[in-house]
Amino acid sequence: MDLMIITGMSGAGRHTAAKAMEDLGWYVVDNLPPGMLPALVHFLHSEGVTQSAVVLDVRSRGDLEQIPSLFQELAPVAGSPQIVFLEADDSQIVKRQESSRRPVPLQGTGSLLEGIQAERRMMSSLRATADMVIDTTNLTPHQLTARIVAAYGGGQTDLSITVMSFGFKNGVPVDADMVMDVRFLPNPHWVPDLRPQTGLSTAVSDYVLSSDLAGEFQDNLGKLFSIVAEGYVNEGKRLVTLAIGCTGGKHRSVAMAEEFAQRLTTAGHTVSIMHRDLGRE
Repeated sequence: MDLMIITGMSGAGRHTAAKAMEDLGWYVVDNLPPGMLPALVHFLHSEGVTQSAVVLDVRSRGDLEQIPSLFQELAPVAGSPQIVFLEADDSQIVKRQESSRRPVPLQGTGSLLEGIQAERRMMSSLRATADMVIDTTNLTPHQLTARIVAAYGGGQTDLSITVMSFGFKNGVPVDADMVMDVRFLPNPHWVPDLRPQTGLSTAVSDYVLSSDLAGEFQDNLGKLFSIVAEGYVNEGKRLVTLAIGCTGGKHRSVAMAEEFAQRLTTAGHTVSIMHRDLGRE
């Protein structure tokens, strides 16, 4: 039985992710106390359910600490459960919660921000053990759904890879497993005809990839990634996000991410691509 735990910060998109899994045919249970997880899994297994996703949040308080031992108990039935952790920065969560006019679970009589920070502290250990961390700060619900579908929609047992472009000026993606810097390449920003275009255009892509350094970088990144990917699979990790960054996330990182994603696809990997900062410049 495939078991996924969907968890993370309030307002980060747990229910959107759960709905995406339900649409993919998974049996989804929302807000289950962790202590009830073994009984649920054994029941679903006896009923012939082969894929189940369970949403857990901090309303369970201390029960979250039981999860590692519960996973050991479930191993004969559920193998290695996957943990998907959703998060967003404090300002975005505040905006979302104020829009819904709902307090966060640990807010109590304090401020909304104090409740968010308390929740982040409580969830820190679970986040550290997650198989996939998705930062939804700059994602729409549709984009989050696409990330979930790309990772779990194919039923594949091989590595599922997301190649993400980004701009360092907007911050390093917190949900990236590997981060690469391509700011050493010639910048199309300083070419007047190329400046308004993006790395998705043929002109910008040709300009970036024509550099000998770009080709050497792609070749060596391919060798490095093949080593890392083999290790991930051996360790049971099936989801990986590779982030490639330039200054603004418009030209070099986009072109290089597109090229590397194409190389991975040609090599037979399951790949999705995301341009985090395209359009923000």
